[in-house]
Amino acid sequence: MTIRSPEGVLARRALRITQGSGAPVYLFSLTAGEVLEVAEISRVARGDHGELIGYQRAEVRRHVKEITDYLNGEDALFPNPIIIALPSTVRWISSRGPNVSDGIATSGTIEIPLAGPVGPRTGWIVDGQQRALALARAKRRDFPVPVNAFIADSIALQRDQFVRINNTRPLPKGLVTELLPNVSTPLPARLSPKKLPSALCDALNTSDDSPFKGLIKRASSSGDDRKTAVVTDTSLVDALQDNLHQSAGCLFQYWNLSSGEMDSTRIWQALVIYWTAVRDTFPEAWGKPPTESRLMHTAGIRAMGRLMDLVMSMVDPTSPKAAELVRKDLDLIAPHCHWTNGRWDELQKNWNEVQHLPRHINELSNYLIRTYRSVRAGR
Repeated sequence: MTIRSPEGVLARRALRITQGSGAPVYLFSLTAGEVLEVAEISRVARGDHGELIGYQRAEVRRHVKEITDYLNGEDALFPNPIIIALPSTVRWISSRGPNVSDGIATSGTIEIPLAGPVGPRTGWIVDGQQRALALARAKRRDFPVPVNAFIADSIALQRDQFVRINNTRPLPKGLVTELLPNVSTPLPARLSPKKLPSALCDALNTSDDSPFKGLIKRASSSGDDRKTAVVTDTSLVDALQDNLHQSAGCLFQYWNLSSGEMDSTRIWQALVIYWTAVRDTFPEAWGKPPTESRLMHTAGIRAMGRLMDLVMSMVDPTSPKAAELVRKDLDLIAPHCHWTNGRWDELQKNWNEVQHLPRHINELSNYLIRTYRSVRAGR
């Protein structure tokens, strides 16, 4: 429960930690409804005309909505603290007694002056702006939120901490895609489509039936595993996402969009049949490092993944003849491919000049699809 003095002060039980040259850091909690009552968003990141920087971008609005939807769920967990800069006008009252400190943290009460309904807020949010917006829109106004606060009267110190805290590298894409299959809670809409492709990537890397077994480089791959892993997992996940979630994708037909159910058996069979046929059609290029084989390169995986949509759209993966049909189809393009040597004349590139660039991937994909259709029509 919020404790307010007649003078408009919010008082909370807190821990105080002293760092550096005596600078205090306070650890306490606020409710979802109190965060923006105590602190403003991005005062340290105002534009020349006073506008907030960055909060009108569509992707940020989506992110805020994702957090809000999660907070409105039944089992929301919100361990990430909001980091706030507070002025030196806050008051700290240490608790009394022999056990108020363990040598690192001291317990007590922090009193934060509150502004009126339209006045400037006492504090400024240094990290957690989007989370703060989501909390302000959440249904549960009493949802408890962890807060870390430091004292900073100067804009220079606030700006310095803002840059230091927000100038971190994002999680590697490979690590995110590997973690997704193990996330059991509902995922944000922008990540959910990647959960199944990443799970399939895991299965392709570990199943005895898979031609990719042991060949996929994942974030958790050990040193020994990395010696044989030649395929970047993100390239395969991206290819699988196209197969599954684009209307022209060969695996899209195995989704029931109304119920969300999928025919996992046919999806798996189609993947194993197609990529096994790729391995058997190009044995000299399979399993080699991308520097020695562009088939194992991101460009090759993506291009062959797009060709899969065309080849497998005409094949029932449960048919006893499915593997034979796919192999015959891939034989049509085999003489026109230059994965390990030679030159892609139509692309005007030597075999090893095809790079992980959208233009190169599109050119190679279009060439393989055109060649396949042309040769098949004249067969």
